[in-house]
Amino acid sequence: MKNVFRHIALFLAFATVLLTSRTAFAQDTIPAAVAAEESQASEQPEKFDAKSFIFGHTGDSYCFHITEIKGKPICVWLPVIVNCKDGGSWHCFSSKHVCELKEGETFTHKGANFYISPINADKYPGKLVEVKADGSLSRPFDISFTKNAFGIVLVCVFLLAFFLPAAKKYKKDPMGKPTKYQGLVEWLTCFVLDDIIRPNVPDKQVKRFAPYLLTVFFFIFFANLFGLIPFFPFSANVTGNLSITVVLALLTYFFVNVFGNKHYWKDILWPDVPIFLKAFPLMPIIELISTITKPFALMIRLFANILAGHIVIMVLMALIFIIGGMYGAGMGGVMSIVSIFMTIFMTALELLVAYIQAYVFTILSSLFIGMAHQEPEHE
Repeated sequence: MKNVFRHIALFLAFATVLLTSRTAFAQDTIPAAVAAEESQASEQPEKFDAKSFIFGHTGDSYCFHITEIKGKPICVWLPVIVNCKDGGSWHCFSSKHVCELKEGETFTHKGANFYISPINADKYPGKLVEVKADGSLSRPFDISFTKNAFGIVLVCVFLLAFFLPAAKKYKKDPMGKPTKYQGLVEWLTCFVLDDIIRPNVPDKQVKRFAPYLLTVFFFIFFANLFGLIPFFPFSANVTGNLSITVVLALLTYFFVNVFGNKHYWKDILWPDVPIFLKAFPLMPIIELISTITKPFALMIRLFANILAGHIVIMVLMALIFIIGGMYGAGMGGVMSIVSIFMTIFMTALELLVAYIQAYVFTILSSLFIGMAHQEPEHE
C-alpha cells in the first residue's frame, strides 16, 4: 500500500511540474506572426484573444517560441520549404523571416511574397500563404520542417536511442545477466507483446506483425508524453494533429487488408448468407464499408482525445485572463487559484490518457489484424 501511495504522489508531483512549466510559458509560446499582433501605435491594452491563445498552442507552428526578453522573441527557427503552384519554383528560408512580420507585412523571396496567416483568419489559419500580384492568397505546396515534424523526428531518435543499446547487449550476450536498463526495456516490450499482441494476433502471425505493433505503441505513447512538456525541444502536439493520425490509421489499414488471408476476403466479398442476399450484394457492400470505418475510428479516437485534453487545459488557463480582463485583477487572481487546481487534475489525467490512447490504438490494431487472419471453422 505504501508503494501505491508513493507512486500516486510521484504521479501528482510530475503533473504539478508540468503544470508549473506550462503556466510559465503560457503567454510566451505563440509566435508574433501567428497570434493576433498588437497595433503598433496603440496605447490601449490589447484585448485577450482566447482563440489565438488556445489554437496557437495546440496547432502546428513554423518555429519553437521559447520566451520574450524586452519584447524580442527568443525562438528556435525552423526551415520553411515551399513550392509555388504557378511558377513552380522552390523556396527555402528560415521561418524567422515570416514569424517576425508585423501585421500587413510580407516577406519577399525570389520574387514571391509570403506571410503566415493569423490563427483567427477565415482562410488558411496559421499556414504560410503566398500573396499574388492581384492581392489574392494562394497556399503553396508546403513541406516545411514544422514543429510537429520536429516532434516526430525527436520521438524516433529517442526510441532508437532507448531500444537499440539494449538490443545490442542482448545480441552480444544473450545468456548474460541483464542490467536494470535492460530489464526495463524487456519489461516494456514483454508487456505490449504478451498483454496486447499475443491475445489478439494468431501465434503464426505474431512474429510478422509484432514489429509494427510495438513501434506504433511506443511512438504514440512517447509522442503523447513529449507533447505535455511545454518547452523546447518538446511540446509538439504530434498525435493531436489529424494528418499524423491519418497516416497511423492508414498503416493499420494497409497491414489488415493487404496481408489478410483468403478467408478474410471471402467473408467480405462472398459471405455465408442465404442465396437471396447474395443476389443483391448488400452484405459485401456493408463489409467493404466496415474496412474503411475501422481505421477511421482509430484516426478520430486518437486525434480527438489528445487534442481535447490539450484544449481543456488551455481553456482553463485562458479563463484567468478572460475573467481578469472582464472583472479586474482581483477576480483574475481568484480564478487563477481555481484554474490551477483544475489544471493540475487535467494534467494528471492527460498523463493517464497518454498511455490509454497508445494502448487502445495498439490493441484495436492487433484485433483488426487478428480478424484478418482467422481460419475457417470446421464442423
